[in-house]
Amino acid sequence: MAIPDYETLMLPLLQLAAKANGEEISLPAAVEQLANDFALTDDERKELLPSGGTFKFSSRVSWARTYLQKAGLLEATRRGYFKVAERGLQVLEKKPARVDNKLLSQFEEFKEFQGKKKPKADLATMSHDTPIESIALQYEQIRKALASELLDKVKKSTPQFFERLVIQLLVRMGYGGSLKDAGQAVGKTGDGGIDGVIREDKLGLDNIYIQAKRWTDKTVGSPDIDQFAGALSKKKASKGIFITTSCFTKDALASVKEYTSRIILIDGVQLAEYMIDYGIGVSVTSAYEIKKIDFDFFEDDM
Repeated sequence: MAIPDYETLMLPLLQLAAKANGEEISLPAAVEQLANDFALTDDERKELLPSGGTFKFSSRVSWARTYLQKAGLLEATRRGYFKVAERGLQVLEKKPARVDNKLLSQFEEFKEFQGKKKPKADLATMSHDTPIESIALQYEQIRKALASELLDKVKKSTPQFFERLVIQLLVRMGYGGSLKDAGQAVGKTGDGGIDGVIREDKLGLDNIYIQAKRWTDKTVGSPDIDQFAGALSKKKASKGIFITTSCFTKDALASVKEYTSRIILIDGVQLAEYMIDYGIGVSVTSAYEIKKIDFDFFEDDM
């Protein structure tokens, strides 16, 4: 049989997790079991994506798991492991004939994950896009899924790991001089509202003070920014960066314009985007080049 698409795999994957009776299951084990359930041949199991870097079937199972997790039907327990969530059991109780993106769209978390707040083309309108537009759309969906997974991982990290991550990111962005110099500066201030200080450039012409909050549910409000701004004022500092895995309230976003010091706010979504852009916590699995005719090459022949 043909290798099932990722939406077709959603219901069997959810049922497989439910059979574990609340126990976690590994992704490789799920891939193997589903391959057996769908009676895939050895060739189908080993078929690669066009990039050649990943097995097509395991990639589709992984995407099915990601979508189910974003809809709250599955719960990630640790790296490579997951279990059924209460919402997943509730969905199965209704005995759906199929679980797909349409069904998952009833959940706000999934709609937010897919960026439904902004009008985007869906699968029904994909045929009206040019090939370049289709590629761009799919790329954005992959990137959004990766950013969401990254943020989940960061939120589950230790405060010490988060501190190192922030410094690695800022150094990769061109701040802090060497990683060694930057790392020595972290956590040395001890001031309320300041977690660390990093050089603005390799010459150390100015310092940038950092506040890093690894929060999951709590939002950063204007009092938190006030405290940070006060600490900057005591240091007679002109620049600060407030980074959080959470988000900022409207009052917090508005308050940064009122301070003498320039304060840059980076929320969890932006943090994940920067991590992707600067290669922190991610690796390249596939790379594609889109080429066009070089008309200058043929100019002499005209």
